[in-house]
Amino acid sequence: MAKQMISKNTICLWHDGTALDAAQFYASTFPDSAVKAVHLAPGDYPSGKQGDVLTVEFSVAGIPCLGLNGGPAFSHSEAFSFQIATEDQAETDRLWAAIVDNGGQESACGWCKDKWGLSWQITPRALIEAISDPDPAAAKRAFEAMMQMTKINIATIEAARRG
Repeated sequence: MAKQMISKNTICLWHDGTALDAAQFYASTFPDSAVKAVHLAPGDYPSGKQGDVLTVEFSVAGIPCLGLNGGPAFSHSEAFSFQIATEDQAETDRLWAAIVDNGGQESACGWCKDKWGLSWQITPRALIEAISDPDPAAAKRAFEAMMQMTKINIATIEAARRG
């Protein structure tokens, strides 16, 4: 039996018994995402019993992740987020709605939080281009428009950039 190749760097996300649910949601929501393996606990541990789901290997937009059902000791914060670059308003709207409408919550400037407490930046490429405009006045207008938003509206950003 061949050994499984383990990524050099994997993001480990702590969960309180919900790692598999979260991984399945991410795999069904984001392109280039998948649940790759589910590992059961070989023995009892502080937050679970032998045979419970201990870890879940998955990817989000090509990034390798490990969901760890470590119990209630730690929770997610905005100090860590996934930034997902979107191509257009339709993709921005779809991903935003998938997260927010599934028990998540809106935040500011393109940020939202899923029902497991993980933060996401749903960031249109047009926003990055606008706030990086070589014309400082155009970049500032786009940035100020973004600061007034929850979900990013590309048409509004582009109009602000043009002045």
